[in-house]
Amino acid sequence: MAKIAVMGYGTVGSGVVEVLRENGDLIAERCGQTIEVKKVLDLRDFPGDPVQEIVVHDINEIVNDDEISVVCETMGGVGIATKFVSMCLEAGKSVVTSNKAMVAANGTKLLQLAQKNNVRFLFEASVGGGIPIIRNLRTCLTADHIQKIFGIVNGTTNYMLTKMYDEGADYAAVLKEAQDKGFAEADPSEDVEGWDACRKLAILSSIVSGKFVNFENIHTEGITKVTPEDMAYAKEMGCMIRLVGQSVIQEDQIHAMVAPMMFDQEHALSGVNMEFNAIFLTSDMLGDTMFYGQGAGKLPTASAVVSDVIEAVVSPGAVKRSVWTQEEMPVADFGAENRRFFARVSGDEALADELGTVLGSLKVLRAPRIAGEFGIVTGKLAEETMAACVANHPEIISVIRMAD
Repeated sequence: MAKIAVMGYGTVGSGVVEVLRENGDLIAERCGQTIEVKKVLDLRDFPGDPVQEIVVHDINEIVNDDEISVVCETMGGVGIATKFVSMCLEAGKSVVTSNKAMVAANGTKLLQLAQKNNVRFLFEASVGGGIPIIRNLRTCLTADHIQKIFGIVNGTTNYMLTKMYDEGADYAAVLKEAQDKGFAEADPSEDVEGWDACRKLAILSSIVSGKFVNFENIHTEGITKVTPEDMAYAKEMGCMIRLVGQSVIQEDQIHAMVAPMMFDQEHALSGVNMEFNAIFLTSDMLGDTMFYGQGAGKLPTASAVVSDVIEAVVSPGAVKRSVWTQEEMPVADFGAENRRFFARVSGDEALADELGTVLGSLKVLRAPRIAGEFGIVTGKLAEETMAACVANHPEIISVIRMAD
């Protein structure tokens, strides 16, 4: 029998306990032994919940328990979580986590600590919830050079943008609906400003490149400026607008960004709606591959955590090669990046000729029922050129990047 502990009995932590309880027989059959939750760490008590009998309030009760071989960190946050995880790794216990903020900020240190103490540090649930993307990158795709990551990795913003596109609703209305349904937090900034997606992209880019990618170096924008008018133009163009993380991996640097992007409705990601996530990979041997599923939620995320628990129980010793090294992977200068843009412009089309000279305009278009403005799709130009044009032309209402 393997005995584990769970740190944090919130949504995901309680889901881990539930998965192990409901599918315990199946899990025991597949990993060759039963897995028992011996202790749950939380500041709170849970009267009436069977878990109350194993609740502890002191991390040392887990660290000093030699019977506990694997610890699940489902508390969230960075500071205390990193401290507790470090204590468990140093005590010779494998740790699995769903905490993308901790992995993005301190994953290098924790991977090295696990290696030093001959245990595992696993984080499948930190990206894409229940989508099995990290394990596939570490095992099934190790013979390939991954050249590009292009993905929808935040369920909250995908839900909101789907509603805005389908119903013509504005940002404030869909945010309130997402909060009412539990898809968005009371403070939604991590999601709507793009930082959640940015951290996930940094983790995936680190795995693919084999070097640490600092999320703070990735250009990141959220969805707070996307309007129903933007959606109307997208429909007219046969495009979708989604918050996308994109990373192009080269030998000496990566080109990475998180931002709302337009892409053709024929793209594989165009059918990814509501709270679902999908990660599209391009590699040199396999070609294009997409991983799709529920990117968040209690049981999908808990399922990914438990899959890591099983791996740590079956293969407890440290792997020979760390997931990525401490060497930092440079992120290319964002201003020099070249791409196409869609811009909304106030005024009449006489202005299109002037802007077209700068922007290499491919076409001018109008959306139904939107008066006093027009849209431009540009040729490929540098981000810094587009930014300078926006600064010099107050007539430009908004800009959304076009996917390749």
